[in-house]
Amino acid sequence: MLRFLIASAVATTLAASAASYGAAAPAPPAPYHDPPFAAKCHFRHFGEGVAPPPSGYPDDPLCVDYAKRDITVDNGGAVRFAAAEPARFAIAARACRYWQVDHWSVQLDRGFTAVVRWDGSYWYDRGRGIGGVLMRNFRVGGQPSGAQQAAALVATVSPPMAAQIRRYGKGSGRSGGGMSFQLGGGDPSCGTRE
Repeated sequence: MLRFLIASAVATTLAASAASYGAAAPAPPAPYHDPPFAAKCHFRHFGEGVAPPPSGYPDDPLCVDYAKRDITVDNGGAVRFAAAEPARFAIAARACRYWQVDHWSVQLDRGFTAVVRWDGSYWYDRGRGIGGVLMRNFRVGGQPSGAQQAAALVATVSPPMAAQIRRYGKGSGRSGGGMSFQLGGGDPSCGTRE
């Protein structure tokens, strides 16, 4: 859920960027696909609660894989997760081409079933004004949960986002879904690297 909302924020930022450069109106979302720069990725892997260095990386594209399975109250995992997030956002914000894969699990105690669990894939190419978000293996209380359940939760705060989740998700109880988006224009300071 959080990543769908983050993707919406990224899409909004890219749309504002495109508008400021006089670009055409954004195209409607499409089914998820991996980024066009996927073959050029060398993933940097980070363990539980591990933050990337503040200076980031010169990688272009920047591709990261985060373990976030220990967002747990009983052992301080939630605190370590929260402490690492600002650095994760900082390195993502500087990248022109970025792909993040992560693996989430939130639980009160390591001995209990996770409250929520999913795997995510989130990418953007600011130069081209495109991106995508995918949530899969989504489970609530140990039970598979699909786009219909996620859309019902999101609809209370964003009916348009809920409509997109319903459109590009994989139905009820099918544990995931995603979308790719094209906003036109892009950020000229990033160029359109191949």
